[in-house]
Amino acid sequence: MTQPWIILLFGLGLMAAKLTGETDTDVDEGHDWDITDINEAAGLDLFEGDIEEGVLRNTRIGDKYRWPKSVPYYLEDSLEINAKGVILKAFEQYRLKTCIDFTPRKGKGNYISVYKGPGCFSSVGNQRWGSQRLSIGEHCDSVATVEHEFLHALGFWHEQSRSDRDDYVDIIWSNIKPNKGNNFAKHDDTESSALGVPYDYMSVMHYGKMYFTTGSGPTIVTKDPHFSDVIGQRIGFSASDLTKLNRLYNCTTSVTFVDSCDFEDETICGMIQGPGNKKWKRCNSVRGEPQTDFTNMRKYKGSGYFMHFSTASANPGDRASLQSRMLYPKPGAQCLQFFLFNTGAADDVLNVWVKEYDETNPSGKLQLYKSISGGDTGVWNLHHVNIYVAKEAHVIFEGVRGKQPSSGGFSLDDINLSSTKCPHHIWPVRKITKSQLGEAMFSPRFLSPTGYSFQIQLKPNAETIPPGYMVVYFHLTSGPNDRNLKWPCPWHQVTMVLMDQQSDIREQMNMHLMLTTDPKKMSSDGTEFFWDNPRKVGSKETAPDGSSFYRGPGQALFIERARLKGRNFIKGDDAFFLFSVEDISHLLLPQPLPQFGVHADAKAAD
Repeated sequence: MTQPWIILLFGLGLMAAKLTGETDTDVDEGHDWDITDINEAAGLDLFEGDIEEGVLRNTRIGDKYRWPKSVPYYLEDSLEINAKGVILKAFEQYRLKTCIDFTPRKGKGNYISVYKGPGCFSSVGNQRWGSQRLSIGEHCDSVATVEHEFLHALGFWHEQSRSDRDDYVDIIWSNIKPNKGNNFAKHDDTESSALGVPYDYMSVMHYGKMYFTTGSGPTIVTKDPHFSDVIGQRIGFSASDLTKLNRLYNCTTSVTFVDSCDFEDETICGMIQGPGNKKWKRCNSVRGEPQTDFTNMRKYKGSGYFMHFSTASANPGDRASLQSRMLYPKPGAQCLQFFLFNTGAADDVLNVWVKEYDETNPSGKLQLYKSISGGDTGVWNLHHVNIYVAKEAHVIFEGVRGKQPSSGGFSLDDINLSSTKCPHHIWPVRKITKSQLGEAMFSPRFLSPTGYSFQIQLKPNAETIPPGYMVVYFHLTSGPNDRNLKWPCPWHQVTMVLMDQQSDIREQMNMHLMLTTDPKKMSSDGTEFFWDNPRKVGSKETAPDGSSFYRGPGQALFIERARLKGRNFIKGDDAFFLFSVEDISHLLLPQPLPQFGVHADAKAAD
């Protein structure tokens, strides 16, 4: 955020009376909203911008302000449906990266009750009130904002209020609005602990440089100018945020993380050669391609390894198996993610197997989950495989040599497994930094699990005022199931993720963009439904294969390009977008209440 209340103007940004595929609307109503902007617009005067008054001096260092690792929550009916989905998505990030779980309230003890208040705010730590309310109001429904507010509830102050902050930032008091200087107070060691973690400019808990400004200049200046535009990021947890949270709650494992391997260590994460007459080899380059691994891409000398099975040096029918160590995921859905550089012959095959062990199958039962044919792609590609495991298991990558001539093989890198569902679709965007001003890129058309067809439009270098934004648009498109679908499209939540290409999924700061299709949303003249059948409200388009389809109006979300610095959102000039479209109409129903009685917001003691 470069200044509060930025008004974003871009071509086609105003909804026309007549809807077409060229009609675009902005989810955030033309503003680059941040927490203090939202709260000030709501007329709130909260301590440090988003901390509820009345509890400030009661929150001090001490175990009594900690929550249990399984935090009970209640989603109140006042919440917007998109906010409910965003909150649940933020909980997934906590589970993946920490030992903190969030579970629906079941008893009479302390719990966090989330509601739609006049802004985004929370108390700090467990106040032991019974119901402790946390507000996710209008425009607060982003994953990073929810992470921020729940970090307050879990015991975190803002990063710039640390006792050592003056060594890292200067507070420009003359630029702070009248009566707002108390928001820049420091907390001494009786109230707050840094837990031995260095000051973090990247923290999701840090103020932005223009917070509470009079408009005459920044209120916070970093002593290291490199971080001037970094502070105030609302992408997600930083590495130090996670270190502090895991130390605070004595976490040694994460709830849903299972395994990660980038092959930098010679032990290759405990993986072994499985059955087969050929072997996978650990390499930092191979003859032909790839010349570098995916993790580092030659960034660091002496590093950069991957596993390679050469089908070029194998005979037809030869096999090589790479088997993981024994894995112990949570029972249920698992997401296997890996990068593959494929230079094999067209009839070479990479099989992904799971060997699961239980009482019935003590020697293991093999199940094939995916087969990937060979063919020279010339690039590292991201793959997801949904698997289902109830007990301990091995994951096995089996390369099989075909009959056609091969000059390459299969290369694997950056393997991750987590007890989560995979995104529905992947869109690799090549040479993303080469796009011209205003140039639009269109994804292939995808299908949601419920049968809706959609397409993503991306403007990496959009024409906005002020400049410096990437714009992502979601469009419904005509598809094969349109006659059997409900129109307007009801209550489907769209999750668009710009992937941070770190090798370990726990360290990824993915950019989440989320919106929900409201079937009641209308055109500006009130005559058409925005999310209606694209054949009615869209424009006829021509696909790359020459076929025709209809593209409906688009809803836009913004990414400030300056926020992408310092992370691996773009690697080798490639970006990866992950998409899911899910029916969340069940969230229209109230969250079930505990059996003992009626939900209340009274500040009852435990």
